[in-house]
Amino acid sequence: MSDDVPDEGLVRRAAHGRHAQQRSRGRDNAVVIEAVVFDLDGVLIDSEPVWEEVRRQVVADYGGHWDPDTQNRLMGMSTGEWSRYLSSGLGVRLPPEEVAQVVIGAMAARYCEHLPLMPGAVDAVRRMASRFTLGLASSAPRSLIDTVLDAAGLRSFFQAAMSTEEVARGKPAPDIYLAVAGRLGVEPAAGAAVEDSSNGLRSAAAAGLAVIAVPHPKYPPAPDAIKAARLVLSGLDELTVDKVAALDSPPA
Repeated sequence: MSDDVPDEGLVRRAAHGRHAQQRSRGRDNAVVIEAVVFDLDGVLIDSEPVWEEVRRQVVADYGGHWDPDTQNRLMGMSTGEWSRYLSSGLGVRLPPEEVAQVVIGAMAARYCEHLPLMPGAVDAVRRMASRFTLGLASSAPRSLIDTVLDAAGLRSFFQAAMSTEEVARGKPAPDIYLAVAGRLGVEPAAGAAVEDSSNGLRSAAAAGLAVIAVPHPKYPPAPDAIKAARLVLSGLDELTVDKVAALDSPPA
């Protein structure tokens, strides 16, 4: 299968929502936003610094090397992808399965000590849920997604929460956003994605969602990735129902 083409199952699941296509169309045939899909790391929780610290430590402890661009490469990768990269690309002397276990265990321990929610995260989720159906499209493993949503008291707000572990390819491929749209029963064009990283922005754009960028100040997205966003915000406090609803109209 070509790297540029999502698998047929994902396409079918995304297309399942097209029975709602007529009610998703507003005046002048503009697509009406029905769903908001959040990323997790870097959007709802300030976890990228924690991921970097934990992975750096594992790389150092097990004989690997950390390259200047390693963190940017890792952002958006699925568990299988980043564990293989640490093992084969950075020289960690563990097989990928053990790399994943060590890193995820350390991340869970850090979250138990302190859950680093982004400013305004809980209120932003509640605001969006008052108007839109919510989904979560995360590169984090399922166990950490569940830990975060339960600890933050946010699980009940999301009608679908998926990890890139559950699809063929991680971000920047569109697979995760197509899958979440399918689970929510909406066509991708009727969804808005809230993302921070280059690979996340590219993934949502490739899937056809209206992209909202909330860049992390320490890990700003690449200029080409930020161009995919129809709305750029400096923080979640700026994410309002009115701004998302205004995305109903196609860009000029």
